[in-house]
Amino acid sequence: MSCNILAGGSVRKYRHYLTEGWKQVLPMRSKRENLDHFAGRLAGFDIVGLQEADAGSLRSGFLNQTEYLAEVAGFPHWSHQPNRKIAQFAASSNGMLSRIKPAEVRDHPLPSRIPGRGAMWVRFDLGDDDLIVVIVHLSLGPKARERQLAFIADLIWSSPHVVLMGDFNCPLDSTEMTHFLRRTDLTPAHAEPPPTFPSWRPRRAIDHILVSDKMEIENLYTLPHIASDHLPLAADIRLPSALRWPAVEAR
Repeated sequence: MSCNILAGGSVRKYRHYLTEGWKQVLPMRSKRENLDHFAGRLAGFDIVGLQEADAGSLRSGFLNQTEYLAEVAGFPHWSHQPNRKIAQFAASSNGMLSRIKPAEVRDHPLPSRIPGRGAMWVRFDLGDDDLIVVIVHLSLGPKARERQLAFIADLIWSSPHVVLMGDFNCPLDSTEMTHFLRRTDLTPAHAEPPPTFPSWRPRRAIDHILVSDKMEIENLYTLPHIASDHLPLAADIRLPSALRWPAVEAR
């Protein structure tokens, strides 16, 4: 699963970005409740990628939201990648929850005129080969996304088994995504990607899960709106025989 969780915040109309923007920088009780509701949807998932999780600042009540979700949802392993800190008010990060222990985690800042975007690179040792999972949150501007996707293509070019997921801020048919898919062996699901934004009336498919051509996305779907301004995007992925996912505890 991949989801931009908006630091636990909730938006239900476009005007709320203006009229209720103050709620995004204060530690509202509703944010903890939203996280609890989201954690309740995570049973049955082996890997969860988070974007806009707060790493511990005023707006989250100095709570590391990735760690909190791992604890509440019963994930034994978690990692986070702080990307942009605004004094003590906000500390945006990517995050990862996993049922099995990663063999390696790397943080890669993405090229951007305004610093604060990152790619979280995670390696799982699955027997005969490795599975690489990369969690990203790309910029709003197409030129910045073009540079960031070129960086990601170089990052994963030598890995035969990759899952790339996150908030790309653009559809699959955008110029930058078209160029990126031509440079890599990553493929989307065969079906039309479901819209994820805005969560209260989804019209744009800007959150994606892509896999190497040796793998297959059997099912790609969104989960119902809980909070945030993005819907969670989930996928059932068939691994090749070279990768053996270990048995995990009952969830």
